[in-house]
Amino acid sequence: MTDRPRISERIGGISESATLAVDAKAKAMKAAGRPVIGFGAGEPDFPTPDYIVEAAAKACREPRFHRYTPAGGLPELKEALAAKTLRDSGLKVDPAQVLVTNGGKQAIYEAFATLLDPGDEVIVIAPYWTTYPESIKLAGGVPRYVVTDESTGYLASVEQLEAARTERTKVLLFVSPSNPTGAVYTPEQVREIGQWAARNGLWVLTDEIYEHLVYGDAKFSSMPVEVPELLDRTIIVNGVAKTYAMTGWRVGWVVGPKDVVKAASNLQSHATSNVANVSQAAALAAVSGSLDAVAEMRTAFDRRRRTIVRMLNEIPGVLCPEPQGAFYAYPSIKEVLGKEIRGKRPQTSTELAELILEQAEVAVVPGEAFGTPGYLRLSYALGDSDLAEGVGRMQKLLSEAE
Repeated sequence: MTDRPRISERIGGISESATLAVDAKAKAMKAAGRPVIGFGAGEPDFPTPDYIVEAAAKACREPRFHRYTPAGGLPELKEALAAKTLRDSGLKVDPAQVLVTNGGKQAIYEAFATLLDPGDEVIVIAPYWTTYPESIKLAGGVPRYVVTDESTGYLASVEQLEAARTERTKVLLFVSPSNPTGAVYTPEQVREIGQWAARNGLWVLTDEIYEHLVYGDAKFSSMPVEVPELLDRTIIVNGVAKTYAMTGWRVGWVVGPKDVVKAASNLQSHATSNVANVSQAAALAAVSGSLDAVAEMRTAFDRRRRTIVRMLNEIPGVLCPEPQGAFYAYPSIKEVLGKEIRGKRPQTSTELAELILEQAEVAVVPGEAFGTPGYLRLSYALGDSDLAEGVGRMQKLLSEAE
């Protein structure tokens, strides 16, 4: 009998999440007694607000939450998410257009699995979040990358998108504010890109999880609001993780046309059934409550954003555009590569990130994880003192480059 692979080709081709891998290594080193400062994981350093925690505690005592509930989400949560979408985006949707998922990652996977047939292409703007290409490939799709850089603030033009479009293109993946770059498209740019997608009969999957984290003059705008003719071909994914410091609660959602949401709900009914009811109750309190907590976080992130950009740009050979949203800095370190630092000459951003971790005890994620070698991603969702100490260590180390 011929030997068959132990792992399927489909699953064997999945790469580990680079951001989670860096975070895990940093935590392991810290547990071993090393004073590692981690800029890896995109996770607010604030506790979940008390009123949300109390709602979860109350739900634990309600017997109806001890049982199965509808696979697509608690009806009251779906209603609240429809109301939240109108409040925050100006988009009116029906609760039947909402699917509650186990975090934003499941929302993204289920959306692609519902839309894509084998060989369908998805335009992905790079730098991209590490999970997007894996979700597309798992669904049988083919990512086609449009690479941006610091010269445009990591923003893609319609001309670049059109150059990537083929007769197999079905979906544009659009993310603003962006992970990993913090780039935010203006309403005019969102409108221009949306009109291009509409003219070409494309679907749009737009990830709006950082909608409330924009700074300065930047404004969040939702594509189906800017381009109403796209509404029937747009899927929005979102979640409570970033806005309400609820990464561990695992609640996301899909908003889209009813037939797509129904099909994705059917998939979820076999994959996971309903999201944990206690987490859904917590999410209900979050999205129904005020935005005071996120306003406080945004103020802190804005302060840290300005600090990290200033300190990174003080390092010779490092160029960091100012991010307009989310909580990430994405500096170019191409001028540092190939130079000698403490007896080593890192040739790639992966090698430089490893050197920074070992020599400065600072964890950052290399640009290879986001489709653009020559860069590093640093999350500034950590305390002010740790941020200053961590970037200070990098300054000291990289200033030795010769």
